[in-house]
Amino acid sequence: RRVHGGIFFFLLNNTMSRGGAGYDRHITIFSPEGRLYQVEYAFKAVRTSNLTSVAVRGVDTLVVVTQKKVPDKLIDPSSVTNLFNITDKIGAVMTGLSTDARALVARARQEAADFKFKFGYDIPVHVLAQKVADIGQVYTQHAYMRPYGVVMILIGIDDEKGPQLYKIDPAGHYMGYKATAAGQKEQEATNYLEKHIKKHPALNQDDTVQTGIMCLQSVLSADFRPTDIEVAVCSPTVPRFHKLTTDEIAAQLDAIASRD
Repeated sequence: RRVHGGIFFFLLNNTMSRGGAGYDRHITIFSPEGRLYQVEYAFKAVRTSNLTSVAVRGVDTLVVVTQKKVPDKLIDPSSVTNLFNITDKIGAVMTGLSTDARALVARARQEAADFKFKFGYDIPVHVLAQKVADIGQVYTQHAYMRPYGVVMILIGIDDEKGPQLYKIDPAGHYMGYKATAAGQKEQEATNYLEKHIKKHPALNQDDTVQTGIMCLQSVLSADFRPTDIEVAVCSPTVPRFHKLTTDEIAAQLDAIASRD
């Protein structure tokens, strides 16, 4: 028994000395350093999704830009998207696991519909962001759940506050942004946006759209074709969340090329 007890304590001490190994078995267990490894793994799932998304808020316009990757030649490209309407005026770009993305979009749509049924008007962007974040945070507290492996970026034009841009991460954290990014090249895109927004704090409609596309081109070191990316916009002329057609994307790419 003493031998068995000694082996047990040896293994326990050895496990703890390896920097938290074994503390990732359950989402509800903190490591001695105060970390929740399963939540960190959810962030890693977003970063390893091989997708990068960018969102920019201008003076009166919002844009989201993301890569469009069709995994198989037999798949209908029109059925592959990372851009989703939550309401007519609020849209989201989802970066991470596609299955988790669709599940969270469905939940967000339900929350928006319930709000309108209860109060009689469309849910504001910041309220929807808070509700989605609350759902994500609850998923970090229970052993029978796991966090969504996806980052949601919401955009919409609020009747009182104007253009609104929010990002919700797998931990249930949300903040409003002037510009933000998510996915594989998040840090590089954030650095680009910080420098660009500092130089050009007030972007008009075309500059807002082109800034988002140029950011993605820069961090991926690629010249896009219109079918390589998805772009969605909310603007004063068309306040609802709507995707740009391939012809409209091509026009923006031509404008960027002429600027260069």
